Amino acid sequence: MVTLVGTLGVYAGVPNPGEAPIVSTPGEVGPPVTTVSGEAEIALADHLKSIGAKMYSAYWCPHCHDQKQLFGRQATQNLPVVECDPAGQNSQTALCQEKSEQVTGYPTWEINGKFYNGTQSLEQLAEASGYTGSRSFRN
Repeated sequence: MVTLVGTLGVYAGVPNPGEAPIVSTPGEVGPPVTTVSGEAEIALADHLKSIGAKMYSAYWCPHCHDQKQLFGRQATQNLPVVECDPAGQNSQTALCQEKSEQVTGYPTWEINGKFYNGTQSLEQLAEASGYTGSRSFRN
């Protein structure tokens, strides 16, 4: 049994002949989001993404983690997060540097051409973005 588990562990990430290779994006990630999203949090995250809003963030930033906790685990997957630390996963450092006059700390939200520094309540994000859906936020 030990040999079988060991063998499966070694070959689990190896593609079969003819399959595309498995590609992973290296980089640091922050702590996991542990809160649960409600329908309103998911809808707000989808809305923010659809209007081109951005949350400038760093994987190590505790306030960024707090912001994600407000949305919850499911909604955070759809958040338009821009990783600014070069060591972070999917880093977009060049974009962050372009916005360095406005992005003076993390998180910073860019919504409809305006910048909002610090952790924002979901109500504040809904107001700033023109969100018209349910505001029955859980967190």
